[in-house]
Amino acid sequence: MRNFKELKIWQKAIDIAIKTYQFAETLSKEDKYAIVQQMTKASVSISSNIAEGSSRKSEKDYFRFIEISLGSAFELETQIIIAEKLNKGNQQLLQDLKMEVADEQRMLTGFQHRLNL
Repeated sequence: MRNFKELKIWQKAIDIAIKTYQFAETLSKEDKYAIVQQMTKASVSISSNIAEGSSRKSEKDYFRFIEISLGSAFELETQIIIAEKLNKGNQQLLQDLKMEVADEQRMLTGFQHRLNL
């Protein structure tokens, strides 16, 4: 079992989830019931899958959970782009979040390469 809390990819994913919730607070009431659930679920999924994968014994299983985390990061990026195009919420927070997600995607991809599968 690996200590996921020491992984930079997990730490950054936690920051992304927090920033996603902070962005969600800037949305209007009607928007909160539309895109917010999808965004927060995807953002929480990134760190959750890193943590769950760390409990797996095989590298292949671990790789799969990192792959799922990466998929959630791309899902969140898509939702950010939609919010951006609709000019929803605090756009500066949204741009910051977009950059953080792009960094996380690069880090997750690099981590996958280090797993050598």
